[in-house]
Amino acid sequence: MGGDDPHIHVESTVVRRSAAVRDLMASAFGLAADLPSLVWTGCGLRVPYAMTSPRPDSVTCLACREHAQTEHLRFADEVERLGGMPGSTITPAQAKLAADKHRDLARRFSGADE
Repeated sequence: MGGDDPHIHVESTVVRRSAAVRDLMASAFGLAADLPSLVWTGCGLRVPYAMTSPRPDSVTCLACREHAQTEHLRFADEVERLGGMPGSTITPAQAKLAADKHRDLARRFSGADE
């Protein structure tokens, strides 16, 4: 890890590392985990957690932006597919809403709206 890296990155697990996931786990189990001090990023570096962001407008590392775009598109396809399976706990309409949200995030990470 270089101490002179000025870029803001995304965590390698950008889709699964959100405040909503932490809140769900805390409410389900009554536990709140500490945030890590160092994390792996989408570009393969290990950086301080404070130098990461899940927000497309904050991420300046181009490799991390590409990683986040790919992960959000992959997750959108997965959610949509799972939402249509028999026995799913969410409806296909709910799955489509979630997938659309992740596709929008992917578009924003690609810089297409700039």
